[in-house]
Amino acid sequence: MQRTEPIDTIDWHTGGEPFRIVPSSPAAVTGDGLTVAQRRVIAMNSDEVQWMRALLCSEPRGHADMYGGFLVPPDDAGAHLGVLFWHKDGFSTACGHGTMALGAWAVASGRVPAPADGVTDVVVDVPSGRVTASVRTSKGLVEEVTFTNVASHVHATDIPVETSRGPVTVDIAFGGAMYAVLPAAAIGLKVRPQDVSQLIAVGREIRDALNTAGVAEHPSDPRLSGVYGTIFVEEVRPPRVHADGSRQLHQRNITVFADGEVDRSPCGSGTSARVALLAATGELRPGDELHHESVVGSVFRARIKKPATSHGQPAVIASMTGTAHMVAECRFTVDPRDDLVPGFVLR
Repeated sequence: MQRTEPIDTIDWHTGGEPFRIVPSSPAAVTGDGLTVAQRRVIAMNSDEVQWMRALLCSEPRGHADMYGGFLVPPDDAGAHLGVLFWHKDGFSTACGHGTMALGAWAVASGRVPAPADGVTDVVVDVPSGRVTASVRTSKGLVEEVTFTNVASHVHATDIPVETSRGPVTVDIAFGGAMYAVLPAAAIGLKVRPQDVSQLIAVGREIRDALNTAGVAEHPSDPRLSGVYGTIFVEEVRPPRVHADGSRQLHQRNITVFADGEVDRSPCGSGTSARVALLAATGELRPGDELHHESVVGSVFRARIKKPATSHGQPAVIASMTGTAHMVAECRFTVDPRDDLVPGFVLR
């Protein structure tokens, strides 16, 4: 399916990770009476929607690590917006950095009214549930955004995986999507730009092995099953203890998600999964802060907002604060004579 009318987008980034907002989404996913989770299934099976996603993700209009979202109606009047998150390989169930960018855009554009000084909650329905972007403004400008996620929980621990760099054990946690987590040192690498290609390769191996083994089945919703990303972590420095007894952990991570994409931000849903794991071991307690750094040096300040339960098991509601900035307003066009439409990716 090919369309020739222009497609307008507003491009933002959160901590270096792109988020391309598409206000005028394909008709197939904007009808009445559907949940966002149902709209995602429709999108995955729609030639029209997949073509538009590919056009906006692929070169020459995008790149292998492009990310964005189609705006859709929310599940009900309790949310301001609904969104379908997409990347070069399809449609994800969750996206913290995208939710943060979307909240910042909603306030900056006036779509959600906000005071010149204060905090405005932008409520967003995503495929994994209802989340919130709390946008702090100062003198009419967006200063920072706090993302509050769905309940995050530990799914499994100490799962053995064979890799090309030797055997490793990983933990699996849910933060809106399933993530496998392990130290970068376990494969002899560091979270740094020069190791990214090798981290991508091993991240793919781990994801594929775990999904072949079927060890990441969601307890109630098969649409949320399967390892979405592999998170490699390392400690930057030992925890600092403040006068009130609270601690600040400083860790660095890189999330390799979908089929080898790299999150330039600290990864919102991945950070939520990390918070759940650290909470389960007692390394992160209510009142503590995780200073979570990305491979490009951007930071989310993450906390346990409150304890929770998920399917009868201990869980946490994680929140994290970071910055989002607009980078472009775009109008993408299609020449019907262009043999390379909707585009290509080289990874």
